[in-house]
Amino acid sequence: MTASTLIRPADHEYAFFYAGYIARVPDGDIVTLLERQMGATSAFLAGLSEAQADHRYAPGKWSIKEVIGHLADGERVFAYRALRFARGDQTPLASFDENAWVPQSGCDGRSLADLAEEYRAVRMATIPLARSLTSETAIRTGTASGKTVSVRALIYVIAGHELHHLAILRERYLG
Repeated sequence: MTASTLIRPADHEYAFFYAGYIARVPDGDIVTLLERQMGATSAFLAGLSEAQADHRYAPGKWSIKEVIGHLADGERVFAYRALRFARGDQTPLASFDENAWVPQSGCDGRSLADLAEEYRAVRMATIPLARSLTSETAIRTGTASGKTVSVRALIYVIAGHELHHLAILRERYLG
């Protein structure tokens, strides 16, 4: 299968709360975008100092390190959901509370380089999964967080979720 069969999901393939992420994804081949994102995000992170990575733009907000950890955690969850649904598993999957997960992640006690390596490793696992999807498996659906979502929508959510958080990093943390 070529990646070009992973076309943008239709609105009925995902819940409204994913719409903003999917809307951020530019037209074009989604697998190529995931590959390019990995390079661009890795370069962005390499340009930050440890002091910058510890920064929070306001009290109670996540540090940049925590945002990067959240990106890796979120991508793992979305990719796991995509894998389960692509394989025909119809077991409803629970939601996850990122606001409960981040304080438990220990990201602030890790180096930025370590978090960047983790992000890259997670993306390196996501890309072949996305590339392996056929037209048939890409449109399979399952239930996550009480809502129906397609496999291809989850791949788009991965890309859009990262775009969302990188925009916040640039605007609120480094702007």
